Amino acid sequence: MNTQNQTIQLKPLKMSVRNAEFQIISALRTNRTKRSQEKEVFVEGTEPIKQLLTAGWKITRILFREKTALSSWAKEVIQNQIDANIFEVKDELYLELSEKETPSELIVTAKIKNQLDLNGLIQKKSLLPNENPFYLLFDRPSDYGNFGTLLRSADAFLVNLVFVIGHSIDVYDPKVIRSSLGSLFHTQLVFVPNFETLNLFVESEKKRSGLSVIGTDSSGEFDLREKTLTSPILLILGNEKKGMSVQLQSLCDSMVKIPMFGVVNSLNVSCAGSILLWEVTKGRGSQKTNQR
Repeated sequence: MNTQNQTIQLKPLKMSVRNAEFQIISALRTNRTKRSQEKEVFVEGTEPIKQLLTAGWKITRILFREKTALSSWAKEVIQNQIDANIFEVKDELYLELSEKETPSELIVTAKIKNQLDLNGLIQKKSLLPNENPFYLLFDRPSDYGNFGTLLRSADAFLVNLVFVIGHSIDVYDPKVIRSSLGSLFHTQLVFVPNFETLNLFVESEKKRSGLSVIGTDSSGEFDLREKTLTSPILLILGNEKKGMSVQLQSLCDSMVKIPMFGVVNSLNVSCAGSILLWEVTKGRGSQKTNQR
């Protein structure tokens, strides 16, 4: 196996023109439809790639710049990915593919691993936590940075499942991956096809685990200082500009507001969401160390 690895490392495929493979990789970076068709993501940056590998996503391609001395880490990544295609890319083409002002030494593509439809989750109840579920739902997320930041918080506070409903950004966009610092790869995302399916799931979870559904809004009826949040719980965050849909509001057992004392009476949704996730974690007490 070592001999094979060394051969791959010493004889990468050359990419010196904008050939078909280059066009595919470029489309995975920029085109939502292409990512959906190929079920692949474009990943750049040391930390996201490290998290991708830790989470066990399958790398399909590894790219590096021609005539560039690679670090021991980059060499190890290449040596360990015996099923991936390795490309030594002409400098100008590598710069064209890179999204960073200072390009990373590696760019990779990988197969999407954690995509799940709510109907599939309902059928595979083994994916649900046995007790004290901790869920987060984001209504029509429209900002890559906000969504990525929330994924970092969801990972930090051991959220079991992150639900996405409605027309939204592509959660596998490189901007989300970068802003999440690779947390995306450790997150079980669940895509909600419609409100009716979500309502059925919530009703089922209320019977199974005693789930409470909490929404947040600046005009919520309960002040967060006076409301204890603890699992089993589903937190719902509204869209950055339009807030929470009327349907989702009807699903909530209560609406909470985060007290604010400054001049501008508004918190970024990722900040508000992180505060709420921490409040649930505090309420869980010793439960917070439970694995997802």
